[in-house]
Amino acid sequence: MDFAPQYLTTIILILISILLSSSLTTINASIHIYQDQLFNEVGNAYLLSGGSEGLSTSSSDGSSFIRFENITLWRTEAVAKQYSRKKQNTGLIQAVIFETADRNNIGGSAYGGQRSICCTPDLAKLEGCRQGEVIRIPSATDINWPIVLNVHFTGRSLSTSMDVKDVPITKTGMYNLFFIACDPKLKGLVMSGKTVWKNPDGYLPGRMAPLMKFYVFMSLAYLLLSVIWFVQCLRFWKDILQLQHCISAVIGLGLLQMILWYFDFANFDNTGMRPVVITTWVVTIGAIRKTVSRLIILSVSMGYGVVRPTLGGLTSKVLLLGITYFLASELLDITEYVGTINDISGRARLFLVLPDAFLDAFLILWIFTSLSKTLDQLQAKRISVKLDIYRKFSNALVVTVIASVAWITYEVYFKATDPFNERWQSAWIITAFWDVLSFVLLCVICYLWAPSSSSQRYAYSEVAEEEFDEEEAQSLTKGQSDGDVILVKQEKNVGGTGIPDHEVEAEEDKRE
Repeated sequence: MDFAPQYLTTIILILISILLSSSLTTINASIHIYQDQLFNEVGNAYLLSGGSEGLSTSSSDGSSFIRFENITLWRTEAVAKQYSRKKQNTGLIQAVIFETADRNNIGGSAYGGQRSICCTPDLAKLEGCRQGEVIRIPSATDINWPIVLNVHFTGRSLSTSMDVKDVPITKTGMYNLFFIACDPKLKGLVMSGKTVWKNPDGYLPGRMAPLMKFYVFMSLAYLLLSVIWFVQCLRFWKDILQLQHCISAVIGLGLLQMILWYFDFANFDNTGMRPVVITTWVVTIGAIRKTVSRLIILSVSMGYGVVRPTLGGLTSKVLLLGITYFLASELLDITEYVGTINDISGRARLFLVLPDAFLDAFLILWIFTSLSKTLDQLQAKRISVKLDIYRKFSNALVVTVIASVAWITYEVYFKATDPFNERWQSAWIITAFWDVLSFVLLCVICYLWAPSSSSQRYAYSEVAEEEFDEEEAQSLTKGQSDGDVILVKQEKNVGGTGIPDHEVEAEEDKRE
């Protein structure tokens, strides 16, 4: 059997098919698309979110910008008929761009118990703002910010358009865009068009940009691990265990996932468009990899292939858990990544996060419960070689769980103390940590179960188990007379080896 070359060929064919299909279907990412989107009532204003991204500027080139293209707004016919046909302004919509640090510079005091976005007659007297417009307070660092761009309806027109305009970004920060209408008559306002957000080095949003370089290093790390692993597999092919084939599959899936993540971000950075196919495939492959990895760890913890030949009646339960975990992980990742437009984290809803977290907790509990039983069996049978490797394996799992809990605590703290993504430049580390942790655990497993000429000593063997049972019987009779030991052996032979009774009787006569 030539398993390794076939496996690598399959991976290459899948990758080629994905790259070919990705040129056919795309979804806009850094280029924000608005397709007949309705304004929502927020406070005393009608508001539509235009996007949120981290934009940076370099010392040599400050070419970051936000561009408005084909922005068209529609109001209802009933509203338009209320005005005369004269070419006068009969409705105002304002595009507001502000840095997250200046978020309090939009809106006024909480007059009447609620913070106002638009200037009311009372606030106009108190704060000197212009009635019917967004309340804007100049930034302490730049009086020209926040930026407010005006678009007017004229006469009885049902629609109005915004001229193509570039807003240069000269300061690194997390920027937000909102379209706001303060006129109560503009209820039901709809908008179409797009905005283009660009960093000096490409279209990739600032928070995501470091991940593209990270996936290059992760791809190289997986490639190095796969080369070392497959070379060992080819060297000791006759001694390969079924478990080691499963590890090969996880390594291959991990390599493919890292490569696809890189292609996803590289295409995003170059074109401002994010292919649906690549993003969907990469999260699907990631969900498969996570599911297979957890099932392998669970199966090994149960002693599969080491102290028991099969999982027996537990097979169906393990497969059911695997399918459930895959579906939960797939739905969560698709919600989190596929079609992501804004450069913010935490898009997944609670009802998708909770099942995934619950299944992970259940898996950890099942893994350690099974591992404890397996260690007890190995210790009772005094199988030192397998016991040593299982102890190292359990130590690695304990360290992994502790690191995971500690990082989850930090992640919750990070997000709780940064609700407006002001620390966006370091947010990529939150995502990167889980990939690094998975890779480190995979390396430990590869080290513990590396293919070698003595791989078979870790495998389940009926002959070996019988020998261990005999050793256990001898250890239990240690300290007794030789005659008693012979009796133990004879009783075992009579009960299980088919030696004739007259030979046993002859042996007893000799001993007497």
